[in-house]
Amino acid sequence: MNQLFEHDLRIETYQTLEALESVRSAWEALLGDYPSATTFSTWEWLAPWWRAFAKQQELLAIGFWRQQELVGLAAMSVTKERGKGGVPLRVLRLMGDGSGDSDNLDIPVRPEFAQGISQRLMEYLENNRRLWDVCQFNTLPSASCVVPHLVSLAEKRSWRVYQSERVASVIALPNTWEEYLQQLSSEDQKNLSRYARRMEKRYKTRIYRITQENELNPCLEALFRLHQERWEADGQTGSFGSVDRRDFYYDLSRALLSRGWLELWALELDGAIAAAQFAFRYRDAVYQLQEGNDPQRSSDRVGFILRGEVMKQLIAEGVRVYDFLGGQPGYKARWGAKIAHYRDIHLARSASLGSTYLSALRAAGRTKEWLRKNLPQSAWGVLHKVNVGLRDDNGTRKPKAKDEEDANSSQSPSARPEIPVPAAKVNKKKEE
Repeated sequence: MNQLFEHDLRIETYQTLEALESVRSAWEALLGDYPSATTFSTWEWLAPWWRAFAKQQELLAIGFWRQQELVGLAAMSVTKERGKGGVPLRVLRLMGDGSGDSDNLDIPVRPEFAQGISQRLMEYLENNRRLWDVCQFNTLPSASCVVPHLVSLAEKRSWRVYQSERVASVIALPNTWEEYLQQLSSEDQKNLSRYARRMEKRYKTRIYRITQENELNPCLEALFRLHQERWEADGQTGSFGSVDRRDFYYDLSRALLSRGWLELWALELDGAIAAAQFAFRYRDAVYQLQEGNDPQRSSDRVGFILRGEVMKQLIAEGVRVYDFLGGQPGYKARWGAKIAHYRDIHLARSASLGSTYLSALRAAGRTKEWLRKNLPQSAWGVLHKVNVGLRDDNGTRKPKAKDEEDANSSQSPSARPEIPVPAAKVNKKKEE
């Protein structure tokens, strides 16, 4: 990279949603040049998320400009909160983080400017240390351009740096439906057609994608209801018990539909929606976020049939990635899902409150891992249930989409894996 780029960069900050909206056209042009761009880095995702969930957050978006061109955007927020043990912290996150709804959060850049932008961002954080104590950049894609530079620069400054990974599940789709079927088990290949024929004999069946705004509300309301019924039957609260989350989906859906990105599908039996799947498209990838299936129709395999029909249509339209987002493959493996990873990067300045806090978290993580390995399974199970219950009571966990296919899965019902205690990589100079 030409090192002059770093000095040519101009920084502008945006601290309100209205100010950030003023650079939408430049932002969209930037995403067009960013190979790893996803829906989660767009205005269409982040603005509805902010309106729904950011009541306690302060916006801090930093635009990196070279002459009149936006070459990088770090959309972030600062939250004053109590960490474990009641420690008061100012936490710097990527915009969209904190509710459990976003994955693939990133700092989009023109790739040739990644190093210079990372340098300028670190300088900004250093010079504005009163704004933050701990930096938590969560669910970064593994191909993020800025992550290697941020980590390297933080370590050179002797900051405390922790990295960890989260599991995700992704299907690489072939060019044709026939090729895709060969990736499935022989039993599932037969069942896709067998269950569909059986359903058509029993009911008047309709499978469709939402394409008009007047179709949105009925389908979203069915999604909310079916999802809630499924989880409440298990004694869980359900994702859509939250008014904020329902408002987010209404707002988000209209934004995505206006761009032609919404992949909201429904399966009707005798005129009533029995299954709904909420996803969205960006370039040649589709991201599956939530779904709901009528628990009274589980024997009809409504979720299984709907997903099969959706996959068939998406392949025909040239989609090459079907992304289940965060979580172990579980039942998704039957559809060909493979393990992928997100990266969490947690930073704090040396000799600071944030540094001490991250060290304490790591020590707690080591204790937890020791207990997991050494306690009898029954005792560990009790502790885990108590911990989950406490988080549920505090509203920090919510169920994720669950299809009848994985009804017997032991996978945790959280919307996204809980933020891991940083442990994977440590600034060794600080530890020594």
